[in-house]
Amino acid sequence: MPFLKLQFKPGVNRDTTNYSNEGGWWDCDKIRFFSGYPQKLGGWIEATSERFLGTCRQLKNWATSFSDNFLGLGTNSKLYIEVGGYYYDITPLRTTLTTPATDDCVETTSGSAVAVFAVTAHGCLTGDYVTVSGVTGDVGGIPDAELNTEHVITKINNNSFSVTVSTAATSTVAGGGGSSIDIECQIHPGFPATTLGYGWGTGTYSGTAASPLPAFGWGLASPQPIDIPGQDWFLDNFDNDLVANIRVLISGGGAPVGGPIYYWERGTTVNPISALETRAVPLSSLAGASAVPEECYQVLVSQNDKHLLAFGATPYYVSPDPKPPFDPLLIRWASQDAPQVWAPSTTNSAGFLRISRGSKIVRAITTRQEIVVITDASVSSLQFTGTTDVFSLQELSNSTSIISPRAAAVASNVVFWMGEDKFYMYDGRVQPLPTTLREYVFKDLNYAQSDQIISGTNEGFNEIWWFYPSRTSTWNDRYVVFNYLEQAWYYGTMERTAWLDTPLRSVPFAVTTGENDQSNGTLYSHEVGIDAAGEPMEAFIQSADFDIGDGEQFMLTRRIIPDINFNQSDVGGTTPTVNITVRPRSFPGSQYENDPSDTQNVIETSASIFTQQIYVRARARQMAIKVASDQIGTQWQLGTLRLDARPDGKR
Repeated sequence: MPFLKLQFKPGVNRDTTNYSNEGGWWDCDKIRFFSGYPQKLGGWIEATSERFLGTCRQLKNWATSFSDNFLGLGTNSKLYIEVGGYYYDITPLRTTLTTPATDDCVETTSGSAVAVFAVTAHGCLTGDYVTVSGVTGDVGGIPDAELNTEHVITKINNNSFSVTVSTAATSTVAGGGGSSIDIECQIHPGFPATTLGYGWGTGTYSGTAASPLPAFGWGLASPQPIDIPGQDWFLDNFDNDLVANIRVLISGGGAPVGGPIYYWERGTTVNPISALETRAVPLSSLAGASAVPEECYQVLVSQNDKHLLAFGATPYYVSPDPKPPFDPLLIRWASQDAPQVWAPSTTNSAGFLRISRGSKIVRAITTRQEIVVITDASVSSLQFTGTTDVFSLQELSNSTSIISPRAAAVASNVVFWMGEDKFYMYDGRVQPLPTTLREYVFKDLNYAQSDQIISGTNEGFNEIWWFYPSRTSTWNDRYVVFNYLEQAWYYGTMERTAWLDTPLRSVPFAVTTGENDQSNGTLYSHEVGIDAAGEPMEAFIQSADFDIGDGEQFMLTRRIIPDINFNQSDVGGTTPTVNITVRPRSFPGSQYENDPSDTQNVIETSASIFTQQIYVRARARQMAIKVASDQIGTQWQLGTLRLDARPDGKR
């Protein structure tokens, strides 16, 4: 009997039964399809040995006219710019405490490594970052060098805050440090992800105007658990400079909270170090600023016409008129080439429009000559007109959804995004994106953490990636990929909180931060090498069941002729090898192994670059093949396997 060629359609299908998916792939992890055939993903390495603080969900890469190659990172704790492998902290300041309030404000207790800064009405919160300078001389035996640095606040009350240093005090001091102490207080950090808060102390006591949490009376516990929202950033470049704003995310359908807009200026010196050692400032503090929105969901620069836009914003008003309520459907823009000028007039191009459908703007994303604005119920096109109206707004669809602000990406001028229960695309018209993994993804998704979902492109392989938290996880632990050239879907396991494919740095970048360790954020370069940051990458693909013969007769399989490409493998003198598992079954409803109705168990073997044929002995009506690798330095692509089988009766 001639050999049976095992040829499968590209992509993984989990929206049908295993048997009905004959001729396709059923399960996988860390593989992709290239030219129709599965291969192991490319590897990743640490892009820099430096670490950053907080959970990063936003990466922005841009080049300046001075040939700088900057990478902006926004975390729940900090705002950074990475260049040359180093992170520069440009987190804006909330305020600076100085003399006379800070005179001799340092207090110590003998035997304790806790330093107390007694400053009335400091406005800090536990977890805030402060930078102290100007302390002169040791205080209670604690060296001034340990005091004159950045600290994280561990405890507060209205008139003091505490930090922990390395050296325990040798004496108790009621107040010291001198009269030249300055304390720079950075903006309040947020939470890395939405969490449930219970009881007394949920958020700031009694709530404040700056708090997104509901207010309860002093000493009273919240009557029910509430969402403590995660904090996110949106970043864009205005020419050489960086524009940023905070967006506080509330999962489960709650309205997000907008934040102020900040601006970091590159400056005109050739060496950017002096600028990198300065912090971003409120946009409203720039010279000539007018009517800058106090809050917004997202800032975005219309690069072709140089307008800075705010999506979801505080409406324009003129003081002393009362501040109007935040409008989650309002689009405002600053005057052309003047990102700080937002007050409309006859001599500038500042203005505003409002989307009429939906309850909130979730994401704005640039493509072609338009900005696609996605609300929780509609999709609209915002286009620069060059007339006195400046921008025009056209509704494209009124029956869509989007699951998170980061769930949209653009590739080949097409917008792809993940909705609440399906995927969408916009290529001139809005339409559902057909998928073979709809049931698999949306039934294994933690909707309570849906705001963590991120997406990005991998243009080198024609892919759109989405990272999402599975049903039993509170963190992004899975991914799903759509290959728009192959029209193939596949998925796997990987923890990433941010992803950026940038032509300015040749490979995609991604970020991971430990769920329980926010001080060890790591930036990875993907599609570099063939291992997972120096560790073996466990990858596999398994076919759906296929009939060996006519589906009625049992077939006796004797050998497999492998077709596996091990090019690019680098295992240091050993032979690159993959594991091959043969999974025979007698009936579609039976198990692969340990089933009394089956006559064969799963057969495990291996293949290397030197393997010409693999001898197996399996008797069944149908079969599945699995190819896997867990060896460091091994890269493989699977071709067309051939199966040697002959009829062996009907019983």
